[in-house]
Amino acid sequence: MKYRILGSTGLRVSVIGAGTWQLGGEWGRAFGQSDADAILDAAAECGINLIDTAECYGDHLSEQLIGDYLSRRDRSKWVVATKFGHWFHSFMNRTDDFSVDGVRKQLEGSLRALRIDAIDLYQFHSGSDALFGNSELWTMLDEQKRGGKIRHLGVSILGKGSELQAREARGVGAEALQVFYNRLDRRAEEMYFSHAERDNLGILGRVPLASGILSGKFKPGVEFPKNEYRGSLDREKLASDLAEVERLRVTEVPANVPMAQWALAWCLKNPVVTTVIPGMKSAEQARANAAAADLLDQ
Repeated sequence: MKYRILGSTGLRVSVIGAGTWQLGGEWGRAFGQSDADAILDAAAECGINLIDTAECYGDHLSEQLIGDYLSRRDRSKWVVATKFGHWFHSFMNRTDDFSVDGVRKQLEGSLRALRIDAIDLYQFHSGSDALFGNSELWTMLDEQKRGGKIRHLGVSILGKGSELQAREARGVGAEALQVFYNRLDRRAEEMYFSHAERDNLGILGRVPLASGILSGKFKPGVEFPKNEYRGSLDREKLASDLAEVERLRVTEVPANVPMAQWALAWCLKNPVVTTVIPGMKSAEQARANAAAADLLDQ
């Protein structure tokens, strides 16, 4: 495994992190504690030391599974990142709440669920520019930092994008950006990376496998179940992406290199990117994802 420093935080993180949205139950199946343990143990064995989760991956469910795991392992070996801004109600159904009181409650809920005293990276989660601009929110979060409950702040930018949030992140005290970045979606190169370089912001690459589309497992015409997130994807966009994946397989992916590993390494070849955080549904996927770090030497 290889490691990079996450911007000005000083945190040394593995270039492959563990994304954990799947543990919240919106990816086609329920995950129990034994599943979470197996995934995170395999990740740790491969040198992965970064966990990314959120308050709304289930009602703190992903955090609870991670917290149970951390309570039985050496928490000091992990960098724990989570997010704020939403209340989970049911499958793909959330309410935004970026109010000062709401976020304070979410923070306490995350600390309880994760069973930790401090969150290493606490991230503004897919909020609008108007919500981002609430100075009272950032004042409260700075107070929580000084109180020791948060070590560093970050901004996880919403899917449609916000150049403003990247430009203003340092001004609100954030030290890292979590951004959509993969071989099918390169908007971050134009929208965010120059701001990250100027302000020494760490970059966490979100959906580096394009929700699994870049794994190479799926062919045009695939039907995803309605009980998982990908069942909500636009069918025309999905068909276009899958056709592009086939083209990439032929023109860019080296022979004998698994496409998913190539796709993860492709993101990391850009030195602005600190780490990528693919989801991991099994111990086998955790090991396969971790192996992508070896491609950086090639």
